[in-house]
Amino acid sequence: MIAQVRPKDLAQWLRDARAHGEPMVLDVREPHELQTASVTADGFTLRAIPMGTIPPRLAELDPQQPIACLCHHGARSQQVANFLHSHGFEHVVNIAGGIHAWSDELDPSIARY
Repeated sequence: MIAQVRPKDLAQWLRDARAHGEPMVLDVREPHELQTASVTADGFTLRAIPMGTIPPRLAELDPQQPIACLCHHGARSQQVANFLHSHGFEHVVNIAGGIHAWSDELDPSIARY
C-alpha cells in the first residue's frame, strides 16, 4: 500500500524522508499541464517526467531516493507510485489531491485548472 501525503503534510514527510536521501517530488503531468501550473522546489528536488514515459525512463530514477509523486488530482501519481514500488522503490508516496490540493492547502498562487 502506497502512503498518501496531503500537501499540507508534505513538509513533515520531507523532513522524515531525508533519513533516506534527498527527497524528490516527481511531477508526472504532461508538459502543457506544467505550463499551466507548477510547484516551486523548496526543500526537495523537483523532476518532471510525464506518466507515459516513466517505464522507458525508469533508469533515470534512483530506487533509494525518497520520491513523492504529483499529478493534477492524485490518480495518475498513485499509478506511478504503485509502478515505482513494484520496481523496488522503497520510499515512495503519493501526494493526495495533486497540484489542485497543493493550490488549496499550500500555495493559492498556483493556478487551478
